[in-house]
Amino acid sequence: MGDISLSKPEDSASSAVAGRLENEEQLRPFVRDGRITAMPARPAKRRLLLDCVAQAFEPGLRFPEAAVDDVLKALCDDHFALRRYLVDEGFLSRQAGVYWRSGGTVDVRPES
Repeated sequence: MGDISLSKPEDSASSAVAGRLENEEQLRPFVRDGRITAMPARPAKRRLLLDCVAQAFEPGLRFPEAAVDDVLKALCDDHFALRRYLVDEGFLSRQAGVYWRSGGTVDVRPES
């Protein structure tokens, strides 16, 4: 991986994700007060939920496991399982305790 500067997701990242989760009609049964209460059994809904969560991690940056856990703890009691889902479904990749976003949608709107 070469020289890598590890980043910490913005403190507001989990708040922004919580808002997205609450506003997504298909995910409302799985979210209460901005926190994930259950993982959807249907793959399409689960991937939608994981895509929302992946938005907390800026593409191109590397994050130490502790920083990833801090974001996920704010979103779900079982942050270990959530992290595992993100990796297993290809939204995050990891190597030697370092994570980076490897999937999910990316907002391509020009900055104002």
